[in-house]
Amino acid sequence: MKQIHKLLIGVIIFSLLAFPVMAKTSDVPVKMVPASFAELAKQAKPGVVNIQTVKNIEGGGRVYKHFFGQPFGGNRDSFEDFFAPFFNQRPQNRKESSLGSGFIISKDGYIVTNNHVIAGADQIKVILHDKAEYDATLIGTDPMTDLALIKIEAKNLMPLHFGSSSKTDVGAWVVAIGSPFGLEQTVTAGIVSAKGRIIGSGPYDDFIQTDASINPGNSGGPLLNLAGEVIGINTAIIRSGQGIGFAIPSDLATGVIDQLTEQKTVSRGWMGVAIQNVTEQLAEYYGIKETQGVFVAKVYEGDPADNAGIMVGDVIILINDKKIESSRDLTLTIASSSVGETVKVKLIRDGKEKMVKVKLGKRPDQDPETMEIIDGYDPFGFKLKQLDSDMAGKLGYPENIKGLIVMDIEANSLASKTMVRQGDLLMEVNHHKIVSLETYQQYLQKIKKGDLVQHLFRRGNSHVFVVSFEKP
Repeated sequence: MKQIHKLLIGVIIFSLLAFPVMAKTSDVPVKMVPASFAELAKQAKPGVVNIQTVKNIEGGGRVYKHFFGQPFGGNRDSFEDFFAPFFNQRPQNRKESSLGSGFIISKDGYIVTNNHVIAGADQIKVILHDKAEYDATLIGTDPMTDLALIKIEAKNLMPLHFGSSSKTDVGAWVVAIGSPFGLEQTVTAGIVSAKGRIIGSGPYDDFIQTDASINPGNSGGPLLNLAGEVIGINTAIIRSGQGIGFAIPSDLATGVIDQLTEQKTVSRGWMGVAIQNVTEQLAEYYGIKETQGVFVAKVYEGDPADNAGIMVGDVIILINDKKIESSRDLTLTIASSSVGETVKVKLIRDGKEKMVKVKLGKRPDQDPETMEIIDGYDPFGFKLKQLDSDMAGKLGYPENIKGLIVMDIEANSLASKTMVRQGDLLMEVNHHKIVSLETYQQYLQKIKKGDLVQHLFRRGNSHVFVVSFEKP
């Protein structure tokens, strides 16, 4: 009987080890590991391509190396790398090649990849899963999102289809297919580690972070969910973060790709404001109950926001039905809107909600943008100089802006304990506009000792912040 019990216990233990691990959340068991990715890989591989580019480089010059943080490879001569510090030159004329990935989105040959894979290329060659090779034509690019659309003359291809990145949860399984290090049709798997990542690559950072292995050459390849849908385009890795990769979300990419397909270029909506997140200090200064929405630090003259009556100091909290909680929310919402579209903007002004309608314009390629000095330091430790148009231009401020420039900060003063630095512009004190040194000094004289003094500063083109003191 004891032997039978031992046998039963052994069978139970073996059974527990033999089946996939299960996790229980509430009353729903969740299967932790898919049985296999083989069928998914088999179905998706015909839609993934290898991309090879050639650039004709004329003239010598310094050796420019690829930034390894973006996963695309190239033919680099190790001897050249070794001797570069000594000669710092390459042959006068040469060809430079690189490798990347892409995926087919139509039966007649449209292919999506990264802009950095094909940027500046004189030749683009596409290799399909069956080794067939085609010369590709560049349809259009969008450097802002690092996306590009190319086309080959082929028929009856097997395209991949887009899924929704917004409906993809953190922790979901994903598969990356591409050509890392030039090794074609490589499949790796992992999970979505995070969403909405900002890595400083541009104004539309909104990356999916994944631990599916992404390496040089994977750029432009698809990130797939378990249904075989493209929910991201692999585009970047962190040099010091092994196993951390980033993909452009499909919801952002599809709008860009549609525009490239239809008009070969991308036009984005534009309000004409410089914005920043609302800090506690700004909320207190402007009487905002919560640190919600985004603060309008600048309104470009003659642009849509200016025409609609939006003002510096307004706090935007809603666009149409979308809640705006950060600067990125507003930037992505407006950029994904059509040029000429009218949006309803709810904002807070002087503590009261207000609704305005803004007809969006087209985003520009680049954002538009007698000297006296206080004898000594003011009571807080600032040495200030009145701004003129020449200094405004040198420091990146609009010519018509008024205020006082911080020339120096006295050591161990009240000012030295704040975030203010040289070059910042003092615009207001306790909501009183400061247009000259005289108005500043006159207003300070009216403030009693121990009273709160709030300074509104601006830094560079748009950043606005408040520092507060008790008058000494």
